[in-house]
Parts: sequence; C-alpha cells; structure tokens
Amino acid sequence: MTHRVQIEYCTRCRWLPRAAWLAQELLTTFETELAELSLKPGTGGVFVVRVDDEVVWDRREQGFPEPTAVKRLVRDRVAPGKSLGHSDG
Repeated sequence: MTHRVQIEYCTRCRWLPRAAWLAQELLTTFETELAELSLKPGTGGVFVVRVDDEVVWDRREQGFPEPTAVKRLVRDRVAPGKSLGHSDG
C-alpha cells in the first residue's frame, strides 16, 4: 500500500522552511513507503501533518513537532515494523 503525507503550513508565519525540512526528513526515512508528500500553503498559524488525510500532528494542540516524534507517528501508520534506528531511542 502506498501512503500520502501532507504538511500544511502558515505562509504568513514564514514556516515554509520548517515544513520543507520536515518533508525532507520524512521522504528520506520513508522513501519506499510514501507515494506522495505535499506541502500545502495555509494561513492562521497552521502547521498540521496528515497521513492519508488523518491528522497526526497539529501545532495548535501539540506545539511544533520534533522530527523524531513525527517520524514515529508516520511510521506507526505506514510501516509499523520499521526501525527508526537512533530515533527509536
């Protein structure tokens, strides 16, 4: 099965670099599990990560994510048995 990840970020807050960096981290870690990773411009302080349309991280509720936390959440949905190496620690 192939999965889609979407990172929605606030353009007014200038969070594109943060979203792009997180996208790179996810694409590097899940290069065979993801069919698509998109960056969606938004406003109003939004920073939301979705896997197959399910919200796995919302900045408004959880603050800004550490990449390892998002990797674990994505892994649990797209490749439950996959080791994340030092990120699993």
